[in-house]
Parts: sequence; C-alpha cells; structure tokens
Amino acid sequence: MVEAVPGQVVHVSGHLDVASVPDVRARLHAALDAGTGDLLAHLDEAVVADATGLGVLVGAHRRAQRVGRRLVLAGVPLTTWRLLRVTKLHRVLVLADDERAAQNRRALPSSMPRKAS
Repeated sequence: MVEAVPGQVVHVSGHLDVASVPDVRARLHAALDAGTGDLLAHLDEAVVADATGLGVLVGAHRRAQRVGRRLVLAGVPLTTWRLLRVTKLHRVLVLADDERAAQNRRALPSSMPRKAS
C-alpha cells in the first residue's frame, strides 16, 4: 500500500488477507488520523481474498466515522464489488462511482430470482 497524499488518498494493492491485514489496517488508521475530509482509498490493484479483507475495510470505515471523516472506496474491482454486494456491505461502505465501474455493475446479472407473473 502506498499513501499518495498524506491523510487524503491511499492506494491499496495486493491481497487483503490474514497476512497483510495488520499492515493495511495500521496504514489506513494512520491516514485517517493524519488528514481531514474524505479519505479516498483506491482498490484497483487490491484483491479482497477473504473475510479479513472485508473486515479491514469495515473497520477503517468505522474508524473514519469516529474521527469525523469518510472512507471512500474507489476503483473497486468487479470481484470485490460482488463480495460487497453479496454481503450487503455496498449499502454500508461509501463507494466512489466512476463510469467504468458503473458500466460493469449494470452488466452484472441480478442474483435475485425473478418473480413469476
């Protein structure tokens, strides 16, 4: 993970799993404590590999709320977005809406069964 603008923008890369979560958590918390306003976390190069990866994002979201900020996830890969959707975390976490991601999401088939008429 590389912090581009101290306290404002972070780029998360690699697998977010049991091995990497402590370092990612520490850096996200440090960025939240150091800056003001929204913290934009770019996830383009990140792979959420398991529940601990989701947990670090939720934990950072809660930490942001406690310090009066918002964690905004940008460049969320399609596989991660699907995980957020299945777990309903897309309703909790703030997602930046870029055009490419919006197009990919519209192309997704619905996981909800259709009602019989």
